[in-house]
Amino acid sequence: MMRIFDPHIHMTSRTTDDYEAMHAAGVRAVVEPSFWLGQPRTSPASFLDYFDSLLGWEPFRAAQYGIAHHCTLALNPKEANDPRCVPVLGELPRYLVKDQVVAVGEIGYDSMTPAEDTALAAQLQLAADHTLPALVHTPHRDKLAGLRRTLDVVRESALPPEHVLVDHLNETTVKEAKDSGCWLGFSVYPDTKMDERRMIAILRAYGPEQVLVNSAADWGRSDPLKTREVGHLMLAEGFTEDDVDRVLWRNPVAFYALSGRLTLDVTATDATHEGNSILRGAPQDPDALTGAPAPEA
Repeated sequence: MMRIFDPHIHMTSRTTDDYEAMHAAGVRAVVEPSFWLGQPRTSPASFLDYFDSLLGWEPFRAAQYGIAHHCTLALNPKEANDPRCVPVLGELPRYLVKDQVVAVGEIGYDSMTPAEDTALAAQLQLAADHTLPALVHTPHRDKLAGLRRTLDVVRESALPPEHVLVDHLNETTVKEAKDSGCWLGFSVYPDTKMDERRMIAILRAYGPEQVLVNSAADWGRSDPLKTREVGHLMLAEGFTEDDVDRVLWRNPVAFYALSGRLTLDVTATDATHEGNSILRGAPQDPDALTGAPAPEA
């Protein structure tokens, strides 16, 4: 079985059944970047509760299925435009020292506004201050202009490009991203972003060096097993097992290890987290359901 590290997946939006299926598929580690809820947050307090869940509840859920869970924390690009949310930048330093935090992210651009410029530059500086890498979200619209603007801000920052992962790349943006010296991230979706065959074509053209493939699975139409499908297609298309292991495991390990905090051993957990279990009610007793007598002691 191939070993898989999904370097960008929003497990808060997924069910516990997904963790079980991911482990069966070979996923042994994930990084969960902080992102928006799908509706506007109304205060920094909403971020803080969310950050706490990424540092506590989600590692607990993941560990139940033998998956190491880390996160990246940030003010995301979309909400950088909302004055109600921007004060969370002042709260980030106390969270960025936490052991489970392996990068600042997602940061970058959504609509390429002046407010997004300010948030991106500030958070690249926070990453440099905390000796952390950065996960950068490139915009879904006008991608090449967004990438160029992103790379300009990275070059002006104190963070070296080899400590930056530029995500959501495609055929339009991959060459300039690769030439910049940044790490290259590709999100494989059922309908949008990249698909498996387009990913194979990029790997043939540009090679597997510094390439990370993720599912970016969230509350929208997405698939947490897309990483495995890319690996299977790589093998079917003539890539070696070593190539697959490099893209799906060693590259994400190498990037997030830049934080000095990446731990791939899964720590055994208690049955509950702060009194809560992933179970719902007591397990069913088949004998009680059928009315059969209980076995004698």
